[in-house]
Amino acid sequence: MDEPKKDIDESWKETVEKEKEKLKNDKQFQPPQPDFSFFITTLSLQASISLGLLPNPATNKTEIDLAQSKFIIDTLAVLEEKTKGNLTEEETKLLENLLYDLRMSYIDKSKGGTVK
Repeated sequence: MDEPKKDIDESWKETVEKEKEKLKNDKQFQPPQPDFSFFITTLSLQASISLGLLPNPATNKTEIDLAQSKFIIDTLAVLEEKTKGNLTEEETKLLENLLYDLRMSYIDKSKGGTVK
């Protein structure tokens, strides 16, 4: 006995090909240029999340992890020390300001404060 012939809709292949072509033609996401300011700002955002100043993007919850925030603040301090004399004035001021703000928030949070 012959197998019944299956009716297969192959129009999805055309749709997928059209989507692929559209993605090629569209401007694709371009990540920001890697530079020192972007790097330290990214670290400071991570510290802000661990200080509970911003919600964790993965959970959308405010969480405080003082050990993690201290590690990131200390890492930024190491970067400040190791790059002394090699940064632009703007980079130096940005790093100093980020460290000051994060340190003040850390002190407040470690004393049970609620600075936002």
